[in-house]
Amino acid sequence: MPSIELKHTFRIDASPEEVFAHLAEPAHYVGLSPLVVAVRDVRRDGGTVHYTAVERFRFLGVLRYDNLIDVSLVAVPDGLPRSAEVSGEVRSPGRVRMSYRFAVEGDRAGSVVVDTLHLRTPPGLLRFAASRAGAVQQARARVLAGRFEGRV
Repeated sequence: MPSIELKHTFRIDASPEEVFAHLAEPAHYVGLSPLVVAVRDVRRDGGTVHYTAVERFRFLGVLRYDNLIDVSLVAVPDGLPRSAEVSGEVRSPGRVRMSYRFAVEGDRAGSVVVDTLHLRTPPGLLRFAASRAGAVQQARARVLAGRFEGRV
């Protein structure tokens, strides 16, 4: 399967503990990724959380399609209070697969987050999927920063 890695680094006005706690909770992904409108069927299995995210697409401004994606999330607080990591896998219909990793590092004025996506698609879908994933990644940085604005 063709693949690509996308990486985006940004600052957050919050401590690594606060950012980690936010990213470790599936319900917080509603709106964090602009397409995700719901999270359901949350199941905890040791240190891994499995859930279904509902991505909503609109076609021609009228037709609505809800894409159900299976998500796993692993939150590793080992380096707190200075650093932490949240990672996982996304399995979407159409054999689109994505692994993700948020590395959170403390700095003097809050946290630096490195958002890394590794996207794999069937032939012919990579360019489209990468453009969508990249746009979501940029929006996610803005939304997350906005959720913590002025807190440090």
